[in-house]
Amino acid sequence: MRPVECAACGNQVLCEKFSIAHTSVQWTADAALVCAEFRDRVAHGGTSARIRTCRSLRSSIDRAVADGTLTVGTPDSGTPDSGTPDSGTPESGTAGTAATEAHDA
Repeated sequence: MRPVECAACGNQVLCEKFSIAHTSVQWTADAALVCAEFRDRVAHGGTSARIRTCRSLRSSIDRAVADGTLTVGTPDSGTPDSGTPDSGTPESGTAGTAATEAHDA
């Protein structure tokens, strides 16, 4: 998994993509506290566990793929970035959660 920073709120998540439609995201901080979209949805009665992503983060991930920061690979090939160790780890004291989303390309 590779770190990707949201251009809107600065939250850093860990991501991997095994196809254009597959994105795995591990949150490294409580999204309901740092992400304005999550915060607004939780304030209106939603739960952060049911929110897969926000538009700003989705755009930041797409930008990371476009600029080569985040590469698309396959599970059979190991990590998408040619097998180098993870360069990001969850922030100390925060519980990471994982979500996998698919979208039409």
